[in-house]
Amino acid sequence: MMQPGRTGLAICLMVAAAFLNSLDAVIVRLLAGDVHPLMIGFFRSFFGLLVVTPWIVSRVDLKSSPYRVLHVVRAGLKLASLVALFVAFAHAPLADATAINFTMPMFLVLGAWLVLKEHVGISSVAGIVAGFIGVMIIIRPGASGFDQWLLFALAGAVLTAASQLMLRRMALRDSADRLVAWNLIATVPLGLIVMLPVWSMPTWSQLGLLALQGALGALNMTLITRAFGMAAASVLAPLDFLRLPVVALMAFSFFSEVPAAQTWIGAAVIIGAAIIGTRGMTWRRKPPLDKP
Repeated sequence: MMQPGRTGLAICLMVAAAFLNSLDAVIVRLLAGDVHPLMIGFFRSFFGLLVVTPWIVSRVDLKSSPYRVLHVVRAGLKLASLVALFVAFAHAPLADATAINFTMPMFLVLGAWLVLKEHVGISSVAGIVAGFIGVMIIIRPGASGFDQWLLFALAGAVLTAASQLMLRRMALRDSADRLVAWNLIATVPLGLIVMLPVWSMPTWSQLGLLALQGALGALNMTLITRAFGMAAASVLAPLDFLRLPVVALMAFSFFSEVPAAQTWIGAAVIIGAAIIGTRGMTWRRKPPLDKP
């Protein structure tokens, strides 16, 4: 049984994580136009790995992992999802991109149903359908206000869900610590390879923002991990949706962006769909968190 004090602390940690995650979007927008998204993806992974290297060295037995190639494949999916989201953050309204990215749980349920043959209920199917309706409300395909950059946020959600599906299968034979550590380690060389064709030397101020972004990502990972170790996922998972109002507030403060009415309407539909859809899913085993 969870203690009320620990649950309250876990909620505070999740709120702090939502704030840090929102700062990630702001940093990407500040770097937009000057630093290529592929470079942002590499440096975020590189500096994040530097921060958590002491933890990996002291706590993780990397050699015991039964996987090799799959770690690289999952890292590639994770890197691709980050870059896609960074492209959306760089060009589309931050609140819109964040709301579209909330569709990830629906793609996760859909993939678990079609690929892993997990059982789904009527509520899961209804959640998936409602989620796509929410996406259409925000994106408005065919309308004059259609923003093609939001499709990158949608692609990021799909790629993250694919990475999570791999994580669920790999978690059956490997530990959470090793899966997180190998993902971070494998992402850096992959990010370096894809970044080289677009490389340009960042300024010291840009490098400072990139280092800050990597450190915040590592701290965000730590906060979420500790939170889920102190309270039930059913209590904490919905708090991730706090990212939207925080991002909207930061977007207004830094860039004078004001979300349109359809953003809030579509986001409400997507959030409701995600909550309903995931509750109708019966997982064979709860996986470790897939950290950014």
